[in-house]
Amino acid sequence: MKSVKKFISFLFLISLLTLHFSLLTTASAEEIRSRAAVVMDAVTGRVLYAKNPDLRLLPASTTKLMTALVVLERAHLNDVVTISKKAVNTAPTRSGLKEGDKVTIETLLYAALMKSANDAAVALAEAVAGSEEEFVTLMNTKAIAIGANDTRYINANGLPGDGQYITAYDLAKIMRQAIKYPVMKEIMGTRMTAVSTEAGKTISIRNTNKLLWSDDELVGGKTGYTRQARHCFVCAGERANETIIVALLGAPSRGILWKETEDLMAFGSSVMSNLQEPVVYLAKNDHDSLGAARASYVVQDETSAGKAKMGKVRKGRHSVKISSRKRGRAVLARNKVRHGKNTRALKLAKNKRVKKPNMAVQDEDGVKG
Repeated sequence: MKSVKKFISFLFLISLLTLHFSLLTTASAEEIRSRAAVVMDAVTGRVLYAKNPDLRLLPASTTKLMTALVVLERAHLNDVVTISKKAVNTAPTRSGLKEGDKVTIETLLYAALMKSANDAAVALAEAVAGSEEEFVTLMNTKAIAIGANDTRYINANGLPGDGQYITAYDLAKIMRQAIKYPVMKEIMGTRMTAVSTEAGKTISIRNTNKLLWSDDELVGGKTGYTRQARHCFVCAGERANETIIVALLGAPSRGILWKETEDLMAFGSSVMSNLQEPVVYLAKNDHDSLGAARASYVVQDETSAGKAKMGKVRKGRHSVKISSRKRGRAVLARNKVRHGKNTRALKLAKNKRVKKPNMAVQDEDGVKG
């Protein structure tokens, strides 16, 4: 009898601990201050958490992920590139290369993805397409090909300019494609390295991703910053034999960016462990603010049978459905939608005409990690 009581007490204690963990994780997820965020299962594409996943925002240097994807499709790592005057003059973050320097594609990828060097991104674009303008066409074509339909690029590095945008959902998709390339995972996961030109000049490179020094399970990521885009980041991490992607756009500071990445990685892990349900959170203030625009948003769960549309966020006064898995099959699951700090029901105001952002007030991507 005593053993039964002890067993029941043990189960009760475990239940309390699980509930406590669940509430803490949910609270952390709801307090995300970044303007948009998505947590995704890298294997299936299932959305585990989202805040404003359909909000079109500025990509900053997360753009360089797409630059690298296009380059890897069309060039060889050991191809040699001669650095042009235009590339060298692309400020503010530079790799230290000079006009006429000869380096490999691989060297430029390390500079672009680790240091976020704008000159390296332009040099890659010119090497592949002859000009940055032609390369941008390839970038936008690639975005559509992988289903990033609410993304548009205007250059290879993410520097300020009119007409560019991305959503957190699309950014997560792009990272999902990026980690399929072993060389991308290798570069993004490198803390520090040194590369050389053909003439023997050595350039030291330090990764802007600060989390690499504190999270040994982080596969890698890409930072970004402009004054109007604010702090951006997308990464992939290993948790309990699962790969989870976290994409954040518009964080108020670099410190908050790192903290929210860690919180969302933990939340995604709890969903994957069936301790949480997926959550979509739509913040009215973010959608109505300057420079924001709504985009189409369809959650997909990719299985061995192919891609299937699993649900979508509807405009107006409707609930949100996102994908879930049950008995190995993808099924629709109704999830709680949180709006504001206190309301459980989704109540979005009617669509309002949004002003175009003033790109002239933007800063360039040169913030240290």
